[in-house]
Amino acid sequence: MLQKLTQYKKWADKLFFEAVGELSHEQHVVKQSIYFGSLLRTLHHSYAMDAVWKGHLQGLPHGYTSRNPDDCPSFEQLYWQQLEIDQWYCDCANQLSNEQASQICEFDFIGGGKGRMSRSDIIIHVVNHCTYHRGHVATMMY
Repeated sequence: MLQKLTQYKKWADKLFFEAVGELSHEQHVVKQSIYFGSLLRTLHHSYAMDAVWKGHLQGLPHGYTSRNPDDCPSFEQLYWQQLEIDQWYCDCANQLSNEQASQICEFDFIGGGKGRMSRSDIIIHVVNHCTYHRGHVATMMY
């Protein structure tokens, strides 16, 4: 199941980024009355949280201190970063044994507090989180 979900995320993100890529730079960065501020920054939030959860899965520092990082890459750079991390998640899901998938990861939330989730629950969360924000961005597009 994790393999299918991560393959779906990779496929959906690629198609979605191609559609968003048809918009102008001005449409990517126009100020919106949303938490993240713009369409591009919302996409960056999704990527950044993918990177945070990747760090949790690896037991390594992720380097993020905010869910809405100040430094936002260009759309083109973000597109390639998203494709790369989506492939990482596919590879991770393909390599996890059932035992590894059920292992608990302990981590600190960016907003504070401790967390614990199984590797499989983290991957499911990552897939669902990006699905939510693709819908959020699609609403901004229309």
